[in-house]
Amino acid sequence: MAVGILYQDGLKEYDFGPGHPFRGRRVKVFIEFLKQHIAQDENYRILQAAAATEDDLLLICRQDYIDFTAEYFRTAHLGLTYPQADLFFEYHSMDNMPVGRPGKLEEAARLVIGQAKMACDLVQSGTYSKTISIGGGLHHAKPSYGEGFCLYNDVAFCGRYLLKKYKLDHILILDTDAHAGNGTAEYFYEEPKVLFVDLHQDPRTLYPGTGFTHQIGSGDGKGFTVNIPMPVGAGDDSYRLVFESIIEPLAREFEPQIIVRNGGSDPHFDDQLTELGLTIKGFRMIGEKTREIAEICDGKTVDLIASGYNEKVLPSAWLALITGLAGFELEVEQSEPVSQRFMSETALAETGRVINDVKSNLKDYWACLR
Repeated sequence: MAVGILYQDGLKEYDFGPGHPFRGRRVKVFIEFLKQHIAQDENYRILQAAAATEDDLLLICRQDYIDFTAEYFRTAHLGLTYPQADLFFEYHSMDNMPVGRPGKLEEAARLVIGQAKMACDLVQSGTYSKTISIGGGLHHAKPSYGEGFCLYNDVAFCGRYLLKKYKLDHILILDTDAHAGNGTAEYFYEEPKVLFVDLHQDPRTLYPGTGFTHQIGSGDGKGFTVNIPMPVGAGDDSYRLVFESIIEPLAREFEPQIIVRNGGSDPHFDDQLTELGLTIKGFRMIGEKTREIAEICDGKTVDLIASGYNEKVLPSAWLALITGLAGFELEVEQSEPVSQRFMSETALAETGRVINDVKSNLKDYWACLR
């Protein structure tokens, strides 16, 4: 069955302006790269979603946050000053401050939520077993606070939408972005129907500074948040070890009805904002591992891809993720030469210690980790 890829040109408006790390051209560059390497035919279909409605946004956000965000970024795009601009830091962090003349950010953010909704519907209806939302995975945003280049959290939307509309009670959210998904974690920290597994760079060394192994959820959700802080330099072997030691056993015990994965190219060894060590083969491995785990739930997967801050690396890494997830027979070439440092991984022993910490904190909740 072909893969459904959700994309439209309006996503390029998710652009914080000249000089900001998050520019909108990334999505257009990737789609062109994808078409150059894989024909649509029986492989994939590019689909367009409608923008999120106000009710959709209210599933994950407070009304006052939506109102401020819509008006502030609309005014910024027009090159004007919003009359209540002094309230910006009540609703957003400095990361989200636009530079110069941004794109139609808030409108594009609604498209991202619309894509998340359509992606879930397509999988749940059986139209596609796998859907991919290009520009999705905005995992730092919270109900009333935007940060980390994220306005509305489409990862959280998928979780809440699947809980509400489809009454699912075993949803696995797998976050492989280099940064901890602090926003997503807050949405589901007390929710036992969502198993949130988050691989990210050691939070002592990277924004947002959360995602330690002892942060495992609370209340009824205790044990259902799994943080795996990867040591600086962790590469393909470390990620493979984490999948085989923690993620795969947890998935088999949890028995998810669907998998929502998010994360782009920022764990790459040559990313501009992070210090991890994945190669292009490592990204394909993540896609393959996700596909294998999804056999538990008849292949049902929603994939959200947005991150990455080296535009030379980004297209290859995103494509490698997709080829692994979809099982496409295409070897994506390494866009940058792999340095000796990442050919013999020095972080593997530290990764083993992290795995032991994770198991120690969660062994009372999962038989597979004892």
